[in-house]
Amino acid sequence: MPADYSCAAMHFVHSARCLEYAAPGHPESPERIRSILAALPKDRHTWLTPEPCAEADILRVHTDRMLNGVRNGTSYDGDTPPLPNIYELARLSAGAAILAAEQAVAGRKAFALMRPPGHHATRDRVMGFCYFNNIAIAVARLTQRAAILDFDCHHGNGTEDIFYRDKRVLYVSLHQSPCYPGTGTFSQANCRNHPLPPGTGPVEYLAALDEALDEVRAFRPELLAVSAGFDTYKGDPITGMRLEVETFGEIGRRIAALKLPTFAVLEGGYAPELGACVAAFVDGWERLRTACR
Repeated sequence: MPADYSCAAMHFVHSARCLEYAAPGHPESPERIRSILAALPKDRHTWLTPEPCAEADILRVHTDRMLNGVRNGTSYDGDTPPLPNIYELARLSAGAAILAAEQAVAGRKAFALMRPPGHHATRDRVMGFCYFNNIAIAVARLTQRAAILDFDCHHGNGTEDIFYRDKRVLYVSLHQSPCYPGTGTFSQANCRNHPLPPGTGPVEYLAALDEALDEVRAFRPELLAVSAGFDTYKGDPITGMRLEVETFGEIGRRIAALKLPTFAVLEGGYAPELGACVAAFVDGWERLRTACR
């Protein structure tokens, strides 16, 4: 790891194959990724292509029954349909999270810009647009003591389910409550939840983020994994928070100030401004690098 981790370069992990699937009218669409790619300058960053994760990686956090259900199209719900080739594409998304985590361990900031997302997938159930839990698969693959910071508008019930009472992992979530999936209303064991009411704006949100980051510092992790959801943006069509585009830049800056080996995995965000929100987050996350040049 570099002596000053804030000087690390940004690496994006992406495969155009994640654009191959869609369900008519579904908010988790390929346009999400296209808007992000359009907002990020290609020549300023390093881009890496992932490979699908191995079944052994999946089975560290999911059951055989769930793995086979995704492969055979028998594990699904109304939000998470059995789409053609979704098993291979979900493995590719998990593989991207693993590659991003490996970059972080090697001293590089890394962001997996892929779909499907993952933080709602529990040990034995697909749900909420999520087939396999990408960030959980990546963290479970490594030996580092890890903190997971989840700032998606929805509680990452799947990540909490998988790592509950795992002393090697701290899970910290900021999310709207009440909201889907209805979990995360209180903290327990190694899972620290910060439920926030609909209509929460930047000032209140960033105050809660500071509390969450204090919990991360106190845990003294060797690695920080970020479930990066952008559906707390004020214009998101399926949530009710009130963050501005600029708020995500401040989230990125405060994460960077931890100076921990860090990788991020894309979760939610469904507004047309998703690309601008992600670009602001990346700019904030990279901001400390300006002092290194």
